Amino acid sequence: MIVQKDFLNKLKDFGLNTYESKLWTALLSRGISTAGELSDIANVPRSRSYDVLESLEKKGFIIMKLGKPIKYVAVPPEEVLERVKKKIAQEAERQSNILEQLKSSEILSELSMLHSQGIELVEPTDLSGALKGRGNLYGHFESMIKSAEHSVDIMTTSEGLIRKAESMKSALQKAKQKNVKVRIAAPLNKQTEKAAKELKDLAEIRNAGDIKARFCLVDGKQLLFMLLDDAEVHPTYDSGIWVNTPFFASAMKKLFDSEWKRMK
Repeated sequence: MIVQKDFLNKLKDFGLNTYESKLWTALLSRGISTAGELSDIANVPRSRSYDVLESLEKKGFIIMKLGKPIKYVAVPPEEVLERVKKKIAQEAERQSNILEQLKSSEILSELSMLHSQGIELVEPTDLSGALKGRGNLYGHFESMIKSAEHSVDIMTTSEGLIRKAESMKSALQKAKQKNVKVRIAAPLNKQTEKAAKELKDLAEIRNAGDIKARFCLVDGKQLLFMLLDDAEVHPTYDSGIWVNTPFFASAMKKLFDSEWKRMK
Protein backbone atom coordinates (compact mmCIF):
# COMPACT_ATOMS: atom_id res chain seq x y z
CA MET A 1 0.00 0.00 0.00
CA ILE A 2 1.47 3.37 -1.03
CA VAL A 3 0.56 6.35 1.14
CA GLN A 4 1.83 9.82 0.29
CA LYS A 5 4.33 11.39 2.72
CA ASP A 6 2.24 14.55 2.99
CA PHE A 7 -0.73 12.47 4.12
CA LEU A 8 1.36 10.63 6.74
CA ASN A 9 2.76 13.93 8.02
CA LYS A 10 -0.76 15.23 8.56
CA LEU A 11 -1.46 12.28 10.84
CA LYS A 12 1.05 13.77 13.30
CA ASP A 13 -1.87 15.96 14.35
CA PHE A 14 -3.37 12.77 15.78
CA GLY A 15 -0.22 12.32 17.89
CA LEU A 16 1.22 9.52 15.75
CA ASN A 17 4.80 8.92 14.67
CA THR A 18 5.73 7.62 11.21
CA TYR A 19 5.48 3.88 11.99
CA GLU A 20 2.20 4.35 13.87
CA SER A 21 0.76 6.31 10.96
CA LYS A 22 1.79 3.65 8.44
CA LEU A 23 0.38 0.72 10.42
CA TRP A 24 -2.84 2.51 11.30
CA THR A 25 -3.57 3.50 7.69
CA ALA A 26 -2.70 -0.03 6.59
CA LEU A 27 -5.17 -1.47 9.11
CA LEU A 28 -7.83 1.03 8.06
CA SER A 29 -7.47 -0.22 4.48
CA ARG A 30 -7.92 -3.83 5.63
CA GLY A 31 -10.35 -3.47 8.53
CA ILE A 32 -8.85 -6.49 10.31
CA SER A 33 -5.39 -8.00 9.90
CA THR A 34 -2.41 -9.65 11.60
CA ALA A 35 0.81 -7.92 12.60
CA GLY A 36 2.74 -9.73 9.87
CA GLU A 37 0.33 -8.71 7.14
CA LEU A 38 0.33 -5.11 8.31
CA SER A 39 4.11 -5.08 8.45
CA ASP A 40 4.32 -6.16 4.81
CA ILE A 41 1.62 -3.74 3.65
CA ALA A 42 2.99 -0.73 5.53
CA ASN A 43 6.67 -1.52 4.95
CA VAL A 44 7.41 -1.45 8.68
CA PRO A 45 10.05 -3.84 10.11
CA ARG A 46 8.39 -6.88 11.72
CA SER A 47 10.64 -6.46 14.75
CA ARG A 48 8.91 -3.13 15.42
CA SER A 49 5.36 -3.96 14.40
CA TYR A 50 4.19 -5.51 17.68
CA ASP A 51 5.51 -2.62 19.78
CA VAL A 52 3.96 -0.06 17.47
CA LEU A 53 0.62 -1.88 17.38
CA GLU A 54 0.66 -2.10 21.18
CA SER A 55 1.20 1.67 21.28
CA LEU A 56 -1.73 2.21 18.90
CA GLU A 57 -3.90 0.02 21.09
CA LYS A 58 -3.04 2.04 24.20
CA LYS A 59 -3.88 5.24 22.34
CA GLY A 60 -7.27 3.83 21.36
CA PHE A 61 -6.67 3.65 17.61
CA ILE A 62 -7.04 -0.12 17.28
CA ILE A 63 -8.46 -3.13 19.13
CA MET A 64 -6.59 -6.39 19.62
CA LYS A 65 -8.71 -9.41 18.73
CA LEU A 66 -7.92 -12.45 20.89
CA GLY A 67 -7.05 -15.71 19.20
CA LYS A 68 -4.29 -17.29 17.15
CA PRO A 69 -2.87 -15.62 15.26
CA ILE A 70 -3.54 -12.32 17.02
CA LYS A 71 -5.44 -9.97 14.79
CA TYR A 72 -6.14 -6.25 15.04
CA VAL A 73 -9.32 -4.33 14.26
CA ALA A 74 -9.33 -0.67 13.24
CA VAL A 75 -11.38 1.83 15.26
CA PRO A 76 -13.40 4.19 12.99
CA PRO A 77 -11.50 7.47 12.39
CA GLU A 78 -14.43 9.56 13.67
CA GLU A 79 -14.28 7.72 17.00
CA VAL A 80 -10.50 8.07 17.10
CA LEU A 81 -10.80 11.82 16.59
CA GLU A 82 -13.18 12.13 19.53
CA ARG A 83 -10.85 10.07 21.71
CA VAL A 84 -7.86 12.22 20.76
CA LYS A 85 -9.81 15.41 21.49
CA LYS A 86 -10.88 14.08 24.86
CA LYS A 87 -7.34 13.01 25.75
CA ILE A 88 -5.90 16.41 24.77
CA ALA A 89 -8.57 18.21 26.81
CA GLN A 90 -7.89 16.03 29.84
CA GLU A 91 -4.14 16.55 29.55
CA ALA A 92 -4.58 20.31 29.16
CA GLU A 93 -6.79 20.43 32.24
CA ARG A 94 -4.27 18.36 34.21
CA GLN A 95 -1.39 20.63 33.22
CA SER A 96 -3.47 23.73 34.00
CA ASN A 97 -4.27 22.41 37.48
CA ILE A 98 -0.60 21.71 38.12
CA LEU A 99 0.35 25.26 37.12
CA GLU A 100 -2.42 26.73 39.27
CA GLN A 101 -1.12 24.76 42.25
CA LEU A 102 2.40 26.05 41.57
CA LYS A 103 1.20 29.64 41.94
CA SER A 104 0.70 29.18 45.66
CA SER A 105 3.52 26.72 46.23
CA GLU A 106 6.84 27.20 47.98
CA ILE A 107 8.59 26.26 44.74
CA LEU A 108 7.40 29.43 42.98
CA SER A 109 8.40 31.57 45.97
CA GLU A 110 11.86 30.05 46.00
CA LEU A 111 12.24 30.48 42.23
CA SER A 112 11.13 34.12 42.46
CA MET A 113 13.60 34.70 45.28
CA LEU A 114 16.41 33.15 43.25
CA HIS A 115 15.51 35.38 40.31
CA SER A 116 15.38 38.60 42.34
CA GLN A 117 18.63 37.81 44.12
CA GLY A 118 20.26 36.81 40.85
CA ILE A 119 19.20 40.04 39.15
CA GLU A 120 20.87 42.05 41.91
CA LEU A 121 24.17 40.36 41.04
CA VAL A 122 23.88 40.97 37.31
CA GLU A 123 25.74 43.82 35.67
CA PRO A 124 23.32 46.32 34.07
CA THR A 125 25.07 45.80 30.72
CA ASP A 126 24.10 42.12 30.89
CA LEU A 127 20.39 42.91 31.13
CA SER A 128 19.79 42.91 27.41
CA GLY A 129 18.88 40.43 24.73
CA ALA A 130 17.92 39.88 21.11
CA LEU A 131 14.52 38.47 20.22
CA LYS A 132 13.53 36.89 16.92
CA GLY A 133 10.04 36.06 15.67
CA ARG A 134 6.95 38.16 16.29
CA GLY A 135 5.55 35.58 18.69
CA ASN A 136 8.62 35.90 20.93
CA LEU A 137 8.59 39.68 20.62
CA TYR A 138 4.96 39.94 21.65
CA GLY A 139 5.45 37.46 24.47
CA HIS A 140 8.18 39.65 25.95
CA PHE A 141 6.17 42.77 25.13
CA GLU A 142 3.29 41.46 27.22
CA SER A 143 5.59 40.50 30.11
CA MET A 144 7.01 44.03 30.17
CA ILE A 145 3.53 45.56 30.32
CA LYS A 146 2.55 43.23 33.15
CA SER A 147 5.64 44.26 35.13
CA ALA A 148 4.94 47.99 34.70
CA GLU A 149 4.44 50.01 37.89
CA HIS A 150 4.04 53.57 36.61
CA SER A 151 4.07 53.98 32.86
CA VAL A 152 3.99 52.24 29.49
CA ASP A 153 4.82 54.23 26.36
CA ILE A 154 4.32 52.59 22.98
CA MET A 155 5.19 53.79 19.50
CA THR A 156 3.90 51.57 16.71
CA THR A 157 2.70 51.35 13.13
CA SER A 158 -0.82 51.02 11.73
CA GLU A 159 -0.48 47.24 11.53
CA GLY A 160 1.08 47.18 14.98
CA LEU A 161 -1.85 49.06 16.54
CA ILE A 162 -4.29 46.58 15.01
CA ARG A 163 -2.30 43.62 16.35
CA LYS A 164 -2.12 45.13 19.83
CA ALA A 165 -5.88 45.64 19.87
CA GLU A 166 -6.19 41.91 19.24
CA SER A 167 -3.46 40.49 21.49
CA MET A 168 -2.59 43.03 24.21
CA LYS A 169 -6.01 43.87 25.63
CA SER A 170 -5.65 41.62 28.66
CA ALA A 171 -2.21 42.98 29.60
CA LEU A 172 -3.32 46.58 29.09
CA GLN A 173 -6.45 45.97 31.17
CA LYS A 174 -4.30 44.72 34.06
CA ALA A 175 -2.02 47.73 33.69
CA LYS A 176 -5.03 50.04 33.93
CA GLN A 177 -6.23 48.25 37.07
CA LYS A 178 -2.82 49.01 38.63
CA ASN A 179 -3.21 52.69 37.63
CA VAL A 180 -0.35 52.43 35.17
CA LYS A 181 -0.41 55.28 32.66
CA VAL A 182 -0.42 53.88 29.13
CA ARG A 183 0.27 56.04 26.08
CA ILE A 184 0.22 54.79 22.50
CA ALA A 185 1.48 56.75 19.51
CA ALA A 186 0.45 55.34 16.12
CA PRO A 187 -0.87 56.51 12.75
CA LEU A 188 -4.60 57.20 13.14
CA ASN A 189 -6.51 56.62 9.94
CA LYS A 190 -9.39 54.57 8.54
CA GLN A 191 -7.27 51.43 8.80
CA THR A 192 -6.67 51.89 12.53
CA GLU A 193 -10.01 53.48 13.47
CA LYS A 194 -11.52 50.28 14.87
CA ALA A 195 -8.38 49.32 16.82
CA ALA A 196 -8.12 52.80 18.34
CA LYS A 197 -11.73 52.63 19.53
CA GLU A 198 -11.11 49.24 21.15
CA LEU A 199 -8.09 50.56 23.06
CA LYS A 200 -9.27 54.07 23.93
CA ASP A 201 -10.54 53.03 27.38
CA LEU A 202 -7.24 51.33 28.21
CA ALA A 203 -4.76 53.87 26.90
CA GLU A 204 -4.37 57.44 25.71
CA ILE A 205 -3.83 57.32 21.96
CA ARG A 206 -2.38 60.05 19.77
CA ASN A 207 -1.62 60.32 16.07
CA ALA A 208 2.07 59.65 15.28
CA GLY A 209 1.56 60.88 11.74
CA ASP A 210 4.35 59.82 9.40
CA ILE A 211 6.78 58.80 12.16
CA LYS A 212 7.67 55.15 11.61
CA ALA A 213 9.00 53.50 14.76
CA ARG A 214 8.22 50.43 16.86
CA PHE A 215 9.18 50.36 20.52
CA CYS A 216 7.87 50.05 24.06
CA LEU A 217 9.14 51.87 27.15
CA VAL A 218 8.22 50.68 30.63
CA ASP A 219 8.72 52.86 33.73
CA GLY A 220 11.54 54.68 31.95
CA LYS A 221 13.74 51.67 32.68
CA GLN A 222 13.03 48.94 30.14
CA LEU A 223 13.05 49.40 26.40
CA LEU A 224 12.07 46.97 23.65
CA PHE A 225 12.60 48.26 20.14
CA MET A 226 11.96 46.47 16.87
CA LEU A 227 14.61 46.60 14.18
CA LEU A 228 12.50 46.15 11.06
CA ASP A 229 9.47 47.63 9.32
CA ASP A 230 6.61 45.21 10.01
CA ALA A 231 5.12 45.99 6.60
CA GLU A 232 8.20 44.58 4.89
CA VAL A 233 9.15 41.60 7.05
CA HIS A 234 7.56 38.20 7.58
CA PRO A 235 6.48 37.67 11.22
CA THR A 236 8.95 34.78 11.51
CA TYR A 237 11.89 37.08 10.76
CA ASP A 238 10.72 40.06 12.79
CA SER A 239 13.36 40.93 15.39
CA GLY A 240 14.03 43.29 18.25
CA ILE A 241 16.37 44.26 21.08
CA TRP A 242 15.43 44.42 24.77
CA VAL A 243 17.47 46.43 27.25
CA ASN A 244 16.92 47.05 30.94
CA THR A 245 18.88 50.22 31.55
CA PRO A 246 17.41 53.41 33.07
CA PHE A 247 20.26 55.46 31.49
CA PHE A 248 19.22 54.74 27.90
CA ALA A 249 15.50 54.16 28.49
CA SER A 250 15.05 57.46 30.36
CA ALA A 251 16.64 59.33 27.46
CA MET A 252 14.23 57.62 25.04
CA LYS A 253 11.35 58.53 27.33
CA LYS A 254 12.27 62.23 27.17
CA LEU A 255 12.32 62.05 23.39
CA PHE A 256 8.93 60.31 23.43
CA ASP A 257 7.54 62.97 25.80
CA SER A 258 8.74 65.71 23.48
CA GLU A 259 7.06 64.17 20.44
CA TRP A 260 3.94 63.30 22.44
CA LYS A 261 3.28 66.99 23.17
CA ARG A 262 3.20 67.70 19.44
CA MET A 263 0.82 64.89 18.60
CA LYS A 264 -2.95 65.27 18.40
